[in-house]
Amino acid sequence: MSTTATNLKIGLVQMRCAPDPEQNLNRAIALIRQAADRGAQLVCLPELFRAPYFCQREDSALFDLAEPIPGPTTDALARLAKEKKLVLIAPVFEKRAAGLYHNSAVVIDADGSLRGHYRKMHIPDDPGYYEKYYFTPGDLGFQAWDTAAGRIGVLICWDQWYPEAARLTALSGADILFYPTAIGWHPREKAQLGEQQRDAWRTVQRGHAIANGTLFIADPFGVVLAEAPAESETVIVQELDLQRVEEVRRGWPFLRDRRIDAYGGICSRFADRT
Repeated sequence: MSTTATNLKIGLVQMRCAPDPEQNLNRAIALIRQAADRGAQLVCLPELFRAPYFCQREDSALFDLAEPIPGPTTDALARLAKEKKLVLIAPVFEKRAAGLYHNSAVVIDADGSLRGHYRKMHIPDDPGYYEKYYFTPGDLGFQAWDTAAGRIGVLICWDQWYPEAARLTALSGADILFYPTAIGWHPREKAQLGEQQRDAWRTVQRGHAIANGTLFIADPFGVVLAEAPAESETVIVQELDLQRVEEVRRGWPFLRDRRIDAYGGICSRFADRT
């Protein structure tokens, strides 16, 4: 870890997105400032925050929303990070080249430098979530970065359902995992399945925290420390005790007891019966 502090205040931004990307960027900056004024040392923005979630339809004109890294979003947020001396996680619809786009998140350190970035690895394709049309699967792997706020890992939305992603990020040394997301309900499913889906989402996140001894806004025991309401714009600022990672891993040494000699099958799609 690049910090000797045992406590860290993180901010999570839940925001409404307007049709105008500049308006959304300015709103995000205002909400980051709110979090910083409340003591946040690291702030995470939502997935694809510069626009309403556009993957509900296939429309080639929407590729115009993409931008390079570095680009306008990272430039503006790097200035803010340096001004406020805080770490930012900035999701970006990344234009890598003509016809090559990623759903990405950039880690900006407290001095305004770009520490690194992650490209979403697991890309869904369902009614109302046509992400395979827009995004190439990530090719940067699962990473962790040393920042002024500690060693952190970032994954994105659909990645949250995959224990392999959380595990490999934890094995890269991440003490805290972040999952910027634009998750929602399919309108036809919400009434019947909404609560079950929400509970499944919370459960899998808590499970990642427990299995890997890492922090979310759930601690390494899976205790939910803070939660935003589902229907309103909110900025959460929550203090995390980084020493909990060491304490819990001593009592529950899952990393010690892993059978790395026996996991070869994890690289197979499925164990077909013969």
